[in-house]
Amino acid sequence: MVSNTLKSRSPIEWLSSLPACILLLMVVIFSTSSDVHNQILQVGEHYWEGYYKLRTDPELPSCDAQLDVEAAVQERLAESAEEDDFGLFDAEPADPELIRQSIINSKADCVAAFESYEETKQRITPALETFRAVELFVSEVIAVGIMSQKFILVGLILLCATTATFTRHHIAMRPVMSRLDHYVASTAQLAANGLLLASAVAFRDLAHSDGSKITADVAFIHELWVYGFGVLTIMSAINIFRPAADLTPGGNIGRAGLAIPLYATMTIIAAAFFFFGLGEGNKPNPAALGIHLDKLLDLSDMFLNVGLYVWIGMMLKQTRFASLVLSLFKPWKLPPELLVVLVVILAAIPTAYTGGSGIFVIAAGAVIYHELRAAGTRRQLALAATAMSGSMGVVLRPCLLVVVIAFMNREVTTDQLFGWGVYVFMLSAVMFGFFALTLNRQSKFELASPGQAFPEMLQAFRPLIPYIILSVAVVLFYRYAVNVRLDEFSAARILPVMMLVILIYEHVTKKEAVSEDGKTKIPHKGIETNIRTATNQTTAEIGALLLLIGCTICLGGTIERSGIVETFPAEFSSVWAAMGLLVCVLIVMGMIMEPFGAVILVSQTIAPIAYSAGIDPIHFWMLTLVAFELGYLSPPVALNHLLARQVVGEKEALAAVLTEGTFYQRYEKILLPLITMGTVLLIVAFTPLFYQMMS
Repeated sequence: MVSNTLKSRSPIEWLSSLPACILLLMVVIFSTSSDVHNQILQVGEHYWEGYYKLRTDPELPSCDAQLDVEAAVQERLAESAEEDDFGLFDAEPADPELIRQSIINSKADCVAAFESYEETKQRITPALETFRAVELFVSEVIAVGIMSQKFILVGLILLCATTATFTRHHIAMRPVMSRLDHYVASTAQLAANGLLLASAVAFRDLAHSDGSKITADVAFIHELWVYGFGVLTIMSAINIFRPAADLTPGGNIGRAGLAIPLYATMTIIAAAFFFFGLGEGNKPNPAALGIHLDKLLDLSDMFLNVGLYVWIGMMLKQTRFASLVLSLFKPWKLPPELLVVLVVILAAIPTAYTGGSGIFVIAAGAVIYHELRAAGTRRQLALAATAMSGSMGVVLRPCLLVVVIAFMNREVTTDQLFGWGVYVFMLSAVMFGFFALTLNRQSKFELASPGQAFPEMLQAFRPLIPYIILSVAVVLFYRYAVNVRLDEFSAARILPVMMLVILIYEHVTKKEAVSEDGKTKIPHKGIETNIRTATNQTTAEIGALLLLIGCTICLGGTIERSGIVETFPAEFSSVWAAMGLLVCVLIVMGMIMEPFGAVILVSQTIAPIAYSAGIDPIHFWMLTLVAFELGYLSPPVALNHLLARQVVGEKEALAAVLTEGTFYQRYEKILLPLITMGTVLLIVAFTPLFYQMMS
């Protein structure tokens, strides 16, 4: 059985998925070991008071506890008498009593040191030595984890980016469908990766040539970037000569340009800006891309959490959890519009726990879409709901994006942002419900009777009970065994364990899984297959996402260096004018940039302008989050729609295209999210200003 399982693995699983899984597990282990170590120290202090003194063997004091005080006094006086008699100033004669008292005090300290040494030595028992060995081992694991964070992040980015390139999984505005699409997209990737390689080499040479000594760790990271981008460039070159077999001949050059991955477009734009010296000073700076990519390492723990959240989402996708939750509403025979509202609102919770809107769309978008379609929801509305499913939860605890904002901006805290985020979420839910139920409602509100629906709902709830019990058990274990609460700081290391426990439960009970299209049930394949499948999908998604984040930071560097921000007025005539400009700028940034990279840029450039204009920091960041979500749902890029299209399939996306009906009906999948988030943005942006003016 084991032999057959090993033989069934592809080379890419051995070379990519398995190493990526090991790296992600290392992140979980290293982060958890810190919590475990804190508990071990508390146990040590409980059983051995003053345990911190017992962590190492005491050193024998070097002083003399049997010192003859009078002899020492005479020796000190003799030394004083031998001092130079030709000093510029006359020194007062040495006071024997002061010298004697000083020596007595020193002897007392020495005696106390010997007593402490003997006492500590006697307290070190075999049981303590065993406990201490375990505690020090865990401490060393933590030290290794802290030291290796940057190496793990660079390795994860390059390994997963290579996998995404090999499997053609990078995010683009449209998939590769023709041979021309393939050649244009592959050539652009080759150019982008070659530019990244050239910049990494220039950055390495710059670091070695400025005369300063760099540590071995920094030098090794430089080599990782260079060789990693070298492999990525070679893979891009190979891809040019291996087009997919199902591509159509010919193609259109305009449409082919849309098939270029977003990261490649960003890289080429940023490289042209820096390589040709189009920014401040008009000096070429080929190392700039490498310098900006290296900024990822300043927040290595945050971006490693991004990888963990993607893994969490992919493991969630392998469970029956999403389909079981949606099955709770089937007995009520809800009209499609109302079902869509409930699904989008409920999706906010897992969105917050999977780190961002795009990750949740990737993880659960297919199940949501096909469950809505099975309930009779029209394609346009189902696609709108799939894209919106990841938008409302970004303001709820413990969303990683909010944690990054609070980490980079001392003016706000996570408690403040999450506290106001609840109100923004409720506003978004009300607005979405209102527009979804009024603008294009095509069904009657004829719900099933409670007498019929409640028993069926309870029957559908029973399979969810074990999942709830297991989830609560994991949370309680961490709370009382490791003294860690499930919050925005610990979710990334607790949730992978929770997902693994759920997968083990499904393996033991042999529960049927849901197919990729969400339409049929398939026999349970076993925990090894499920984890392997989740990790395979995770690897490509991490590569596409983290490389996009890095290139967004590079693009942000071009905006910062271009002087565009300096064109903003230093002072605004009114806070209303400042708010209007900020709304427009933030929406545009959301349209073209990945959220984590955009947050870094906004923190450094836009936020200070907003604060100086009199906009409250909490108000500004709530506005920023909503504006970003509107940007992710807005053409021309519309990142959440691209991800929704990717998970439901090109065939379904094309089938949703309508040629008849009103303008709204034909473009409902775009207009419903835009109207909803646009209205929310206007309310969030200007209502506090109006209230401030009235008060």
